Amino acid sequence: MKIISTLIAAALSLAAPQAVYSAESYPDKPLRIIVPLAPGGTTDTLSRYLAQALSQAFGQPVIVENKPGANNIIGTEHLAKSAPDGYTMGMLISTHTINPHTIKSLPYDSRKDFTPLALIAKMPGIMTVNPNVPATTVQELITLAKTKPGTLAYGQPGGLSSGHLSMEYFNKMAGVDILSVPYKGGGPAVVDVVAGHIQVLINSPTATLPFVKNGKLRALATTGATRPAALADIPTLAESGLPGFETYEWYGLFFPAKTPPKLVNRMHAEIMKIMATPEMQKRILDIGAESSTDTPEQFAKFVASEDEQWGRLVEMLGLKPAP
Repeated sequence: MKIISTLIAAALSLAAPQAVYSAESYPDKPLRIIVPLAPGGTTDTLSRYLAQALSQAFGQPVIVENKPGANNIIGTEHLAKSAPDGYTMGMLISTHTINPHTIKSLPYDSRKDFTPLALIAKMPGIMTVNPNVPATTVQELITLAKTKPGTLAYGQPGGLSSGHLSMEYFNKMAGVDILSVPYKGGGPAVVDVVAGHIQVLINSPTATLPFVKNGKLRALATTGATRPAALADIPTLAESGLPGFETYEWYGLFFPAKTPPKLVNRMHAEIMKIMATPEMQKRILDIGAESSTDTPEQFAKFVASEDEQWGRLVEMLGLKPAP
């Protein structure tokens, strides 16, 4: 028994330094970023830039894996079930905090199966109208919708997306009934509001700003609490007579749950260096967003607050969760 105890003690003494060394040498093999959307959008573009910058910083390949489908659930489930070893992270968006309130049976627990790592960008949506709509302000749009009920329609940029829920929130607060027209994404919805097939849209600045700048869309308001620098000349909905209106789209990196804190902090420190570079700052500004220096703990609190807010909004709107 004494010999066995001695051998166990020796094994433990050898294992402990190895665990420390493993954390200190991290990362010593390729990493990956799971993107639960198709290539080409803002989420994918931000992920690929971060992957390139992290690869240069660590001297390791960082591979972006697109796993789109089922309202981002497929890729998010893949992340949740990945090993918590610091080598797999995912770029999730605001639907991560919407889905738990709109879908009954998710194949993961959005609150328990993930470790928040870094908030990359936060942006308000932009409410735009086709230039032929006789409204240059939010209040003029509300008046138009009340005096000519049933004549205005808005694009739903993906079912139960932040753009969809924000527009329903607007209907509720303004006491109007602008009709909903569903689309498979923000791109097709933008095309139709530019063409005049629908009149109103709340969508991300990324897809909308180019058409505002060339005069094919008119921006009425943004959905955030304050005006970001890139959208400083556009009033918020709260400033436009709907006090308390506040919704966002956001992009954030997550690890699977139970990823060791040392690895979380190591990765977060490197990401913050990238976020501070002029090139990354310009990328964030160009999409009408604001960057963040939140710690993982602060980001976790932000995610929790978003979860609560979307939950209240879904309940207020009386939306029934899908199976």
